[in-house]
This record gives sequence, structure tokens and C-alpha cells, in this order.
Amino acid sequence: MPVLRGVSLELARGETLALTGESGSGKSTLLHLVAGLETADAGMIHVDGIALQGLGDTGRARLRREVVGVVFQQFNLIPSLDVAGNIGFQARLAGRHDPARDRDLAGKMGLTPHLGKYPEQLSGGQQQRVAIARALAARPGLVLADEPTGNLDEATAETVMGLMRDLATETGAALLVVTHSERLAATMGRRLHLERGVIR
Repeated sequence: MPVLRGVSLELARGETLALTGESGSGKSTLLHLVAGLETADAGMIHVDGIALQGLGDTGRARLRREVVGVVFQQFNLIPSLDVAGNIGFQARLAGRHDPARDRDLAGKMGLTPHLGKYPEQLSGGQQQRVAIARALAARPGLVLADEPTGNLDEATAETVMGLMRDLATETGAALLVVTHSERLAATMGRRLHLERGVIR
């Protein structure tokens, strides 16, 4: 049985979109397809004018390095790098590392006192903020975030989401966020609901 059926959506630079739906509705699968982490059995996916269907593993890795910033539910921080190293990691790979931007992002995310710490020394909420800063540091054209505030209390979640929206707008990036929170979804420019693999 297909996980996604007839899904069609378009997101322009500078736009923010919330994707809601029950667990198992296909939200994370959709994000993984757009990020090139999984390949679609049918249909077409274009990111910043690039057709993902024609890309091999190397091309999809380059897409994630240079065009797409991903905030995973599991954070995927690098244990051997401190907070500063993790924030700058993707930007370095993309050839767009800007230490001043890293410091600015760290400050806005409340991470300045923790720059020399390693992921294992951080709380879940702090790790989440590092993951968000890393995704934004490389100035991607598209930011994909899978439950980016799932480990944060409501007040902090609203602050962090506001920062994500502001920073995406500042850099002209499109922002696609998967969230269970109706409150956070309502703050995005648009919202779509996924139900059993179909957008309603």
C-alpha cells in the first residue's frame, strides 16, 4: 500500500508551510523524499529547479549539503564535535562557513554559554536548538524540519519557531515544518493536513 498518494504541493522561497497529520500519515516520509533521503517510486520532485529523480547518491548528498537544511527528530549531531563545530558543520561542507553568522545564531538560540560543550553534555532541548542552528547556518534555499520543537516546552517552542521563521525569511529560504502542534501550525504562512497519505 502506498505511503503517499497523489501528493502535490509547491513552496516558494520565503514561504512557510506547516504539515500536520496523525502519526503514520506519511509526513516524515514526505520530508525524507524532498530531502533526497528516500527515493519515490513514482511522480516528480523538484527542489530549487533540480529534479531529484535524476540524481544518484552523490547528487542527493550535494543537494542536502548545498540546497536543503534538515532538522531531524533525532537531531543527528556529531558526538565528536562541540556545539560550535556542529553549528558550522554543514556550512563548511557547503563552502559557506561564516563564523560571525554561527555566533549570531548561537546567541539567538541561547547557545552561547554552551559552544564548547559536546552533544552528550546538553539537554534534549539544547541539542534540538543546535540542530536548528546547524540547518540555518549554511543559508539553505529550503529548510525541512521534522517536529523541530518536540523536545521543547511550549514557551521555548514558540520562541524557537519564531526564530526559525524570521531567519528563513531573512535568508529567503522556504520553510516546511512537520508538527503535531495546532498552535505552532497556526503561526505559519500556510498549512496542509496529511491524512493516510493524501493531502486534505
